[in-house]
Amino acid sequence: MPTLPRGKIIVGRSEWCQLPELNIPAIKMRVDSGAKTSALHAFNISPFIRDGVEWVSFDVHPLQRTRTVSFRCEAPIVDRRKVKSTSGIAEQRYVIKVPMVLGKLSWDIELTLTNRDSMGYRMLLGRQGMNKHVLIDPSATLNHGRISDVRLKALYADKL
Repeated sequence: MPTLPRGKIIVGRSEWCQLPELNIPAIKMRVDSGAKTSALHAFNISPFIRDGVEWVSFDVHPLQRTRTVSFRCEAPIVDRRKVKSTSGIAEQRYVIKVPMVLGKLSWDIELTLTNRDSMGYRMLLGRQGMNKHVLIDPSATLNHGRISDVRLKALYADKL
């Protein structure tokens, strides 16, 4: 059996992660090696200038199949990219860079901001976000733990 390369973790097709700089304690993401860029569900997206730097503010519904939990986030803009969605439609998206915590590892990822209301997952982890950090086991899911509804309610108690 091959050994796991140093510093890499094995992820399933979906995993729970955290985005601490956005104050998101838990969000379930779809791991998609077919997607180049990672994406975060965002709406009410508004760019603004802070101390001469371009920032973006946006609202997030971090939990699947519910809009009851919602809050405002802000982050510096690192880029704008034309991204083709799964439906084949290209759109210009803001890109932010934030740390992501998955299992016991943490690393910076770039996230494009887009409305994912019609998608099953509020976040998509693409190849660029996985690079040098993960190996995928497509037969597995939630390798790094499940989060119960009770725990989710506790994590988002101030947002309910």
